[in-house]
Amino acid sequence: MAKVDLVKVGNNLLKSGETGKSVELLSLWQDQPVVLFFLRRFGCQVCRWMATEISKLEPDLRANGVALVGVGPEEFGLKEFKEGGFFKGPVYVDEHKKIYKDLGFKRYTALSLVPAALGKKVREAASKASAEGIQGNFSGDLLQSGGMLIVAKGGEKVLMHFIQDSPGDHLALEDICKALGISANAKAGQMPVCNDDVCTR
Repeated sequence: MAKVDLVKVGNNLLKSGETGKSVELLSLWQDQPVVLFFLRRFGCQVCRWMATEISKLEPDLRANGVALVGVGPEEFGLKEFKEGGFFKGPVYVDEHKKIYKDLGFKRYTALSLVPAALGKKVREAASKASAEGIQGNFSGDLLQSGGMLIVAKGGEKVLMHFIQDSPGDHLALEDICKALGISANAKAGQMPVCNDDVCTR
Protein backbone atom coordinates (compact mmCIF):
# COMPACT_ATOMS: atom_id res chain seq x y z
CA MET A 1 0.00 0.00 0.00
CA ALA A 2 1.66 3.21 -1.22
CA LYS A 3 1.77 6.15 1.16
CA VAL A 4 -1.09 8.57 0.56
CA ASP A 5 -0.58 12.27 1.30
CA LEU A 6 -4.11 13.11 2.48
CA VAL A 7 -3.38 16.84 2.56
CA LYS A 8 -2.20 16.88 -1.05
CA VAL A 9 -4.92 14.53 -2.30
CA GLY A 10 -7.58 16.24 -0.17
CA ASN A 11 -7.00 19.64 -1.76
CA ASN A 12 -8.14 18.35 -5.15
CA LEU A 13 -11.56 19.36 -6.41
CA LEU A 14 -14.43 17.05 -7.30
CA LYS A 15 -17.56 18.03 -9.20
CA SER A 16 -20.84 16.92 -7.63
CA GLY A 17 -22.91 14.68 -9.89
CA GLU A 18 -26.03 16.16 -8.28
CA THR A 19 -25.42 19.90 -8.16
CA GLY A 20 -22.49 20.37 -10.57
CA LYS A 21 -20.71 22.36 -7.82
CA SER A 22 -17.06 21.73 -6.98
CA VAL A 23 -16.02 20.54 -3.54
CA GLU A 24 -12.65 19.77 -2.02
CA LEU A 25 -12.10 16.05 -1.57
CA LEU A 26 -11.08 16.56 2.08
CA SER A 27 -14.55 17.99 2.84
CA LEU A 28 -15.93 14.45 2.38
CA TRP A 29 -14.02 13.08 5.38
CA GLN A 30 -14.12 16.20 7.54
CA ASP A 31 -17.02 15.06 9.75
CA GLN A 32 -17.10 11.29 9.25
CA PRO A 33 -15.10 8.36 7.93
CA VAL A 34 -15.62 7.84 4.19
CA VAL A 35 -15.42 4.97 1.71
CA LEU A 36 -14.42 6.41 -1.67
CA PHE A 37 -15.08 4.04 -4.57
CA PHE A 38 -13.20 5.10 -7.71
CA LEU A 39 -14.80 3.66 -10.84
CA ARG A 40 -12.96 3.04 -14.08
CA ARG A 41 -15.90 4.30 -16.14
CA PHE A 42 -19.59 4.94 -15.50
CA GLY A 43 -20.49 2.78 -18.51
CA CYS A 44 -18.28 -0.17 -17.52
CA GLN A 45 -20.39 -3.29 -16.89
CA VAL A 46 -17.97 -4.65 -14.28
CA CYS A 47 -17.80 -1.23 -12.52
CA ARG A 48 -21.59 -1.12 -12.38
CA TRP A 49 -21.69 -4.57 -10.82
CA MET A 50 -19.00 -3.55 -8.28
CA ALA A 51 -21.05 -0.43 -7.48
CA THR A 52 -24.13 -2.58 -6.73
CA GLU A 53 -22.01 -4.91 -4.57
CA ILE A 54 -20.47 -2.07 -2.51
CA SER A 55 -23.92 -0.47 -2.20
CA LYS A 56 -25.07 -3.53 -0.24
CA LEU A 57 -22.97 -2.10 2.62
CA GLU A 58 -24.62 1.33 2.54
CA PRO A 59 -27.22 0.71 5.32
CA ASP A 60 -24.51 -0.68 7.65
CA LEU A 61 -22.09 2.12 6.77
CA ARG A 62 -24.78 4.75 7.40
CA ALA A 63 -25.71 3.10 10.72
CA ASN A 64 -22.04 3.42 11.74
CA GLY A 65 -21.71 7.03 10.60
CA VAL A 66 -19.62 6.20 7.53
CA ALA A 67 -20.21 7.94 4.18
CA LEU A 68 -20.18 5.95 0.92
CA VAL A 69 -19.10 8.05 -2.07
CA GLY A 70 -18.57 7.15 -5.73
CA VAL A 71 -16.06 8.93 -7.98
CA GLY A 72 -15.74 8.69 -11.74
CA PRO A 73 -12.92 9.98 -13.97
CA GLU A 74 -15.22 11.80 -16.40
CA GLU A 75 -18.82 12.95 -16.67
CA PHE A 76 -19.45 10.75 -19.69
CA GLY A 77 -22.05 8.09 -18.81
CA LEU A 78 -22.90 9.62 -15.41
CA LYS A 79 -26.57 10.26 -16.24
CA GLU A 80 -27.15 6.66 -17.36
CA PHE A 81 -25.22 5.37 -14.31
CA LYS A 82 -27.41 7.39 -11.93
CA GLU A 83 -30.62 6.43 -13.73
CA GLY A 84 -29.60 2.76 -13.48
CA GLY A 85 -29.49 3.05 -9.68
CA PHE A 86 -26.23 1.10 -9.47
CA PHE A 87 -24.79 3.07 -6.53
CA LYS A 88 -26.38 4.03 -3.21
CA GLY A 89 -24.41 7.15 -2.39
CA PRO A 90 -23.48 10.56 -3.80
CA VAL A 91 -21.40 10.48 -6.98
CA TYR A 92 -18.68 12.93 -7.98
CA VAL A 93 -16.45 13.45 -11.00
CA ASP A 94 -12.68 13.98 -10.95
CA GLU A 95 -12.71 15.98 -14.19
CA HIS A 96 -8.93 16.33 -14.46
CA LYS A 97 -8.20 12.80 -13.16
CA LYS A 98 -5.84 14.44 -10.69
CA ILE A 99 -7.00 12.37 -7.70
CA TYR A 100 -6.74 9.19 -9.78
CA LYS A 101 -3.14 10.16 -10.58
CA ASP A 102 -2.27 11.18 -7.00
CA LEU A 103 -3.62 7.85 -5.68
CA GLY A 104 -1.54 5.87 -8.19
CA PHE A 105 -4.50 4.40 -10.11
CA LYS A 106 -2.86 3.18 -13.27
CA ARG A 107 -3.67 3.95 -16.85
CA TYR A 108 -3.50 1.18 -19.39
CA THR A 109 -1.96 1.58 -22.79
CA ALA A 110 -3.91 0.40 -25.80
CA LEU A 111 -1.63 -2.68 -25.85
CA SER A 112 -1.88 -3.55 -22.15
CA LEU A 113 -5.67 -3.04 -21.98
CA VAL A 114 -6.65 -6.03 -24.12
CA PRO A 115 -4.96 -8.76 -22.05
CA ALA A 116 -6.17 -7.05 -18.84
CA ALA A 117 -9.75 -6.79 -20.10
CA LEU A 118 -9.79 -10.42 -21.20
CA GLY A 119 -8.38 -11.71 -17.90
CA LYS A 120 -10.16 -14.26 -15.71
CA LYS A 121 -11.18 -11.75 -12.99
CA VAL A 122 -12.82 -9.47 -15.56
CA ARG A 123 -14.63 -12.37 -17.24
CA GLU A 124 -15.91 -13.63 -13.88
CA ALA A 125 -17.11 -10.19 -12.79
CA ALA A 126 -18.72 -9.57 -16.20
CA SER A 127 -20.55 -12.89 -16.03
CA LYS A 128 -21.82 -12.02 -12.54
CA ALA A 129 -23.00 -8.66 -13.85
CA SER A 130 -24.78 -10.31 -16.79
CA ALA A 131 -26.40 -12.83 -14.46
CA GLU A 132 -27.83 -9.90 -12.48
CA GLY A 133 -29.02 -8.15 -15.64
CA ILE A 134 -26.36 -5.41 -15.49
CA GLN A 135 -25.23 -4.27 -18.92
CA GLY A 136 -22.50 -1.86 -19.93
CA ASN A 137 -21.01 -0.05 -22.91
CA PHE A 138 -17.61 0.84 -24.30
CA SER A 139 -18.04 4.62 -24.30
CA GLY A 140 -15.61 6.95 -22.59
CA ASP A 141 -12.05 6.55 -21.34
CA LEU A 142 -11.28 2.83 -21.56
CA LEU A 143 -7.70 3.17 -20.31
CA GLN A 144 -8.25 4.41 -16.75
CA SER A 145 -8.26 1.99 -13.80
CA GLY A 146 -9.68 2.71 -10.35
CA GLY A 147 -9.70 1.46 -6.79
CA MET A 148 -10.75 2.53 -3.32
CA LEU A 149 -9.67 4.89 -0.56
CA ILE A 150 -11.08 4.61 2.96
CA VAL A 151 -10.25 7.55 5.22
CA ALA A 152 -10.84 8.01 8.97
CA LYS A 153 -12.87 10.97 10.24
CA GLY A 154 -11.05 14.28 9.94
CA GLY A 155 -8.44 12.75 7.64
CA GLU A 156 -6.71 11.31 10.68
CA LYS A 157 -5.39 8.37 8.66
CA VAL A 158 -5.84 6.16 5.61
CA LEU A 159 -7.66 2.98 6.61
CA MET A 160 -7.39 1.36 3.17
CA HIS A 161 -5.78 2.30 -0.15
CA PHE A 162 -6.65 -0.23 -2.83
CA ILE A 163 -5.35 0.00 -6.40
CA GLN A 164 -6.84 -2.16 -9.14
CA ASP A 165 -4.30 -4.35 -10.84
CA SER A 166 -6.76 -5.62 -13.44
CA PRO A 167 -10.18 -4.15 -14.35
CA GLY A 168 -11.84 -7.05 -12.48
CA ASP A 169 -10.04 -6.41 -9.17
CA HIS A 170 -12.21 -5.34 -6.25
CA LEU A 171 -12.19 -5.45 -2.47
CA ALA A 172 -14.29 -8.05 -0.70
CA LEU A 173 -17.13 -6.52 1.32
CA GLU A 174 -15.70 -8.02 4.51
CA ASP A 175 -12.33 -6.31 3.85
CA ILE A 176 -14.07 -2.94 3.64
CA CYS A 177 -15.86 -3.61 6.95
CA LYS A 178 -12.63 -4.85 8.56
CA ALA A 179 -10.78 -1.67 7.57
CA LEU A 180 -13.53 0.36 9.25
CA GLY A 181 -13.84 -1.94 12.26
CA ILE A 182 -17.55 -2.53 11.71
CA SER A 183 -19.70 -5.58 11.04
CA ALA A 184 -22.24 -5.79 8.22
CA ASN A 185 -25.17 -7.96 7.22
CA ALA A 186 -24.48 -7.69 3.48
CA LYS A 187 -23.85 -10.86 1.52
CA ALA A 188 -21.48 -10.76 -1.44
CA GLY A 189 -22.79 -11.85 -4.82
CA GLN A 190 -22.00 -15.43 -5.76
CA MET A 191 -19.30 -16.07 -8.31
CA PRO A 192 -20.97 -17.89 -11.21
CA VAL A 193 -19.30 -20.83 -12.91
CA CYS A 194 -17.03 -19.38 -15.55
CA ASN A 195 -17.42 -21.32 -18.79
CA ASP A 196 -17.05 -20.46 -22.46
CA ASP A 197 -20.69 -19.48 -22.76
CA VAL A 198 -20.58 -16.73 -20.12
CA CYS A 199 -16.94 -15.70 -20.26
CA THR A 200 -16.13 -15.32 -23.94
CA ARG A 201 -19.09 -13.22 -25.04
